[in-house]
Amino acid sequence: MREDRPPPSWLGDVSAGVDAWTQRASAPPSAPADGPDDTPGDTPDGTGQERPSGRRSSARGTRRTTGGRRTRRTPPPDDVAALGPPADPEAVARKILLDQLTGQARSRKELADKLAGKDVPPEIATALLDRFEEVGLVDDEAFARAWIASRQPGKGLARRALAQELRRKGIDDEVARDALDEIDPADEEEAARRLVRKKLRSLSRVDDQTATRRLVGMLARKGYSSGLAFSVVREELADAGRDEPDIDLD
Repeated sequence: MREDRPPPSWLGDVSAGVDAWTQRASAPPSAPADGPDDTPGDTPDGTGQERPSGRRSSARGTRRTTGGRRTRRTPPPDDVAALGPPADPEAVARKILLDQLTGQARSRKELADKLAGKDVPPEIATALLDRFEEVGLVDDEAFARAWIASRQPGKGLARRALAQELRRKGIDDEVARDALDEIDPADEEEAARRLVRKKLRSLSRVDDQTATRRLVGMLARKGYSSGLAFSVVREELADAGRDEPDIDLD
């Protein structure tokens, strides 16, 4: 009969291995439900798999607390240093002016109004506009001539209508007058005739008296004097084979 001998010292304690094999080992403590660093094995059932739940935490700035309430995470404060130093007002104003002048000439008043709308300090706006005039980037005289060259033949506008438009653009009356004096009266009359011929095509079904009133009214809105308007309408009606009626335009 063998004596019960103690296990040899080299064998070690095998109880931990047996417990692990038979799953008798106690589960490790679970991490808090709202902890950001959950790892596999930290779930309540010890399986490492997240248990389905209708209270899943939202990824859109909220999280679930242990009491089940949702709290909104406060975003981190802006890094003021990363935003850099505040913009130089003069540099900002200069960029505004250059953007406005890209591809299109503008009057000084238009540019001044734009700077004022952007809250550029008046002293900076005035200094920059003066500098832009010195280098020729702002030129009301050239602007007025270019405006007339595009609006007079393109829209058929007469001197009076063009003068009103230039005044709205902030062009000085004397500057506008000098530019308007360059309009050839023959060109102005030809523009009026083109307008009448084009409009006549849509007046074929109205009587001559109605056609005359509408044509003269159209030319008046374009800035033509009543004398020139009536003369052009009468001649164009005659060329179209229509009799111009005896009508009082006053």
